[in-house]
Amino acid sequence: MFAVIRYSVPEARAEEFGKHAQEILDVFAAQPGYRAGRVGRAVDEPGLWAIVSEWEGAGYYRRALSAARMAMYPMMSLMINEPSAFEVVSGS
Repeated sequence: MFAVIRYSVPEARAEEFGKHAQEILDVFAAQPGYRAGRVGRAVDEPGLWAIVSEWEGAGYYRRALSAARMAMYPMMSLMINEPSAFEVVSGS
């Protein structure tokens, strides 16, 4: 499964957000079931950022969110409230 956590980040906080996003990925990477992750910024809307991660299953992701809670807290107000866990239904 993969997860997409989106954030609306004002330009004035972009550098700060980038550091926190990497911190979150570092915590994720230390968790069981983690496969890969990256931080991205929308090409056409630079205030829209995403942390994308891949997991062996939803349970691993949910437990990792709990472990990353403290790293995620400073940027919570920027998080877009929407579902973040996705089951892979096709791909190559």
